[in-house]
Amino acid sequence: MFEIREIHDKDLKTSITLEIMHALPDWFSPPEDIDRKSVIHRDMPFFAAFDGDKAIGFIALKIHNKYTMDMFNLGVLQEYHRQGVGHAMLEAVEDYGRKNGFKFITVKTLDASAQYEPYERTRAFYFKNGFYPLEVFPLFWNEENPCLFLAKYIG
Repeated sequence: MFEIREIHDKDLKTSITLEIMHALPDWFSPPEDIDRKSVIHRDMPFFAAFDGDKAIGFIALKIHNKYTMDMFNLGVLQEYHRQGVGHAMLEAVEDYGRKNGFKFITVKTLDASAQYEPYERTRAFYFKNGFYPLEVFPLFWNEENPCLFLAKYIG
């Protein structure tokens, strides 16, 4: 069984980010980008899933304004995929959002036009959990990685 916790300790946010993102090379790369994000996450609202003492997933949130928060990064160790970990973390994030007056959660992910199988599963997760595609930004990251922008109303 796993447990979801909001993390406030900046060093713990960094170590969880590094451990999980480096373990998921199909979703996160290059290593220097992971290292940079592990520092950025220190100042973001951050939720993690634990199996005992082992961190198995996380969500880092970027607050855009008083209405909208973005799931800046989300990762779940592959051996825990399809066990409800991502859904449970998302529920914790939605509760946090409602308690703090947010109306929307957004997320950016790789668009289907890139035809990369790991992200087919990622998009399926978001659709299953109530996110709607709003727009594709073909050059947000770069030409080979078109960005799909999704949102969910939680208000």
